[in-house]
Amino acid sequence: MTEDPIPLSPRSRFRAALILAMAADALQIFVFPSFVEGALSPADDVLDLAVAAVLVRLLGWHWEFLPAFLAELVPGVDLVPFWTLAVANVYRKWKQITITTEETRQQRPALPKPQNYSELEMRWRSG
Repeated sequence: MTEDPIPLSPRSRFRAALILAMAADALQIFVFPSFVEGALSPADDVLDLAVAAVLVRLLGWHWEFLPAFLAELVPGVDLVPFWTLAVANVYRKWKQITITTEETRQQRPALPKPQNYSELEMRWRSG
């Protein structure tokens, strides 16, 4: 088994992670309490383990996943959509880092033009 990340663009990975998180939270809030033992359900715990594993595989390890996972294990607290909140926060941080990185690139070009650029260009064209 290889450790290569899933070959999707970052936006597609975040979209897939958000859909997974929303589906898992919806199952835990609306479906599992109606026909299973509620928060003490082994199915609920298996779902949380699977969601945590897939989210880490899609997005990599983020500290937001640990409190979300622990909160999902507490009876009654799992009725809050922690997986969705964790993925939304990871996306927010990723977007902020992306914008900051692009602004830095725009402010400092990789190779600045020399001060005597026009002279060099004229020499090159005439030569």
